[in-house]
Amino acid sequence: MADARDAEFMREAVHLAGQALGRTAPNPSVGAVVVKDGRVVGRGFHPKAGMPHAEIYALKEAGERARGATVYVTLEPCNHYGRTPPCTEALIKAGVKRVVVGSLDPNPLVSGAGIRRLAEAGVEVETGVLKDECGGIILWYRTWVEKKRPYVIMKAAITLDGRIAASSGDSRWISSEESRAYVHELRNRVDAVLVGHKTVAADDPMLTCRMPGGRDPLRIILDARLVSKPEARCLGKGSVIFTAAPEGSWAAHLSRGTELVPVSPDDTGRLPWGEVLGKTAEMGVHAVMVEGGSGVFSSLLASGNVDSLLLFIAPRVLGGGVPLVDWGRTERVANAMGFVITRLDRIGSDILVECTPGG
Repeated sequence: MADARDAEFMREAVHLAGQALGRTAPNPSVGAVVVKDGRVVGRGFHPKAGMPHAEIYALKEAGERARGATVYVTLEPCNHYGRTPPCTEALIKAGVKRVVVGSLDPNPLVSGAGIRRLAEAGVEVETGVLKDECGGIILWYRTWVEKKRPYVIMKAAITLDGRIAASSGDSRWISSEESRAYVHELRNRVDAVLVGHKTVAADDPMLTCRMPGGRDPLRIILDARLVSKPEARCLGKGSVIFTAAPEGSWAAHLSRGTELVPVSPDDTGRLPWGEVLGKTAEMGVHAVMVEGGSGVFSSLLASGNVDSLLLFIAPRVLGGGVPLVDWGRTERVANAMGFVITRLDRIGSDILVECTPGG
């Protein structure tokens, strides 16, 4: 039976899970708290793959106080052996009386099995507490499991007239300093960032996270003909080039530590998004932020693989230049791709619009 304070304690577990968001792939982010006599006696979150799960840390902190306690966990406890033993067995061994689960695990290896195992052992199980909040924590993981590809965020800084760069390719800086700092926070969270070879040539970006305590995401470059210079700042260790170029042309890039992944081009010579994102998922990437350029944005949106669109709209008018998307001539407004705005915010002098496909 649900307790009046279930939401309160689950909210703390959600907060704990958020501390490792973007650090746990290919595992989900999970938080857990152990409550005895109305007091939290153990807390934990899963820090990264290969490390103990949230329940284990929380049980360890609780010690003997876990016996007869209630455990709040944002995601259904696992019931299989992976890199670590099943959390269900640890909970049963600890003698907990009740387990409150926020979200069921979409992974077929777990889904429902963890709850059944606990119930079979006589542990009272409650599900669905703060379901939406707990589901939000595993949004990227759920996409990775169910769609066999990462959650895709398309991010761009644009002018009021919809340009991402001047006609020369210059784009420094369309957005405000505050917006750029926010982008580094996003890079700190996502598993990978992705750009096309034209962006590498025009901007020579680093694609790193330049915030205190941050970590660099994997850098992915789409370069069908392998024209990027091996010494480009974003290449080297921690970077991957998807290419259709023959392996005999890879040596210079490999010598600098760049990983290359072969992809079969489509009829137009482009790298198909299905294969690119599928192979990215195989690397354990849960979320990728696509940062340009126009050709990449155009083909990505047309492919139907965008989950979230982030636009930093700057109060500038170029009057020409490189458009966000160019699909050629569109005869009717009714043929436009629709979106639903989910967030509208002010960042520095810019407006941030976040939206999802639909509408």
